[in-house]
Amino acid sequence: MLSLYEATHLRVHGEDILEEALAFTTSHLESMAASQLFNSPPLAEQVNGALNRPIRRGLQRLDARHYMSVYQEDPLHNKVLLAFAKLDFNILQKQHQKELSDISRWDISAIDQLPEYMKCCYEALLDVYSENEKDFACEGKLYRLDYAKEAMKDIVRNYFWEAKWCHEQHVPTMEEYMPVALVTSAYKMLATTSFVGMGEIVTKQAFEWLFTNPNKMVQASSLICRLMDDMVSHKFEQKRGHVASSVECFMNQHGATEEETCNEFRKQVRSAWKDINEECLLPTVVPMPLLTRVLNLARVIDVVYKDEDGYTHAGVILKDFVASLLINPVPI
Repeated sequence: MLSLYEATHLRVHGEDILEEALAFTTSHLESMAASQLFNSPPLAEQVNGALNRPIRRGLQRLDARHYMSVYQEDPLHNKVLLAFAKLDFNILQKQHQKELSDISRWDISAIDQLPEYMKCCYEALLDVYSENEKDFACEGKLYRLDYAKEAMKDIVRNYFWEAKWCHEQHVPTMEEYMPVALVTSAYKMLATTSFVGMGEIVTKQAFEWLFTNPNKMVQASSLICRLMDDMVSHKFEQKRGHVASSVECFMNQHGATEEETCNEFRKQVRSAWKDINEECLLPTVVPMPLLTRVLNLARVIDVVYKDEDGYTHAGVILKDFVASLLINPVPI
């Protein structure tokens, strides 16, 4: 039943049987978990974890780290396989630690050059790109940085509209807000930047695909990012003075309560995941590793924003996630 539950999260639009299967398996698994009917503690842990976040929406390395601790408690576990899994995790973690060390030195050297307000993110990030221009030019890949810069410029242009609305205390309609907010979610910029250093698998055609308008997969992922972020962060942001979020915009436009608004947004998020699933199944010129990169960024959003604003309050949940992924090795 757990496997069927996980499989239903790969459903696309129109798959009514899988919708019914999701409702059926969710109901039964929740009932069994509440009644503590599982004879196996590892299975109970798997079920509770899946009900909170199915595999499709989780980060693979984070899930792998958690599953190793669950699998280890299974009396029938394969000791050799588990040992290899732990070694694999720790070896990759060492590589990530080396990369983080390089990035840390890079960031520190950039602190002194930060310009005045409103230029800081724009100029500092463009400086980051310029450091790699020579290498990319020699390899005939300078176009990659051009796309990355354009994505950053697009964010800055749309930040202007948010700043204008905030200054004027204007609450836009959803039709005004979403085209701007999908860009300022920074999802497309992150996806573009993540493509820059991915090696020979990335071609100019891949960047053109990212910048295709509309791009169903990028649009759906950006929507997930924006709505999930706004649902958990809007109250704190309004207290400190911030542009109206999608929550305030929807409530103001439709006369809805906060609960009604969030219920509608959750429906839209579920629909957006179906769009992502469809795009991963359809024939495309974009290699699957690149689609997976876009998918993984959507998964990050689910981890960061599902229950609270993990980005703003990173010391609560994300701190432990970061430590388990990048700091603490798995005990062998």
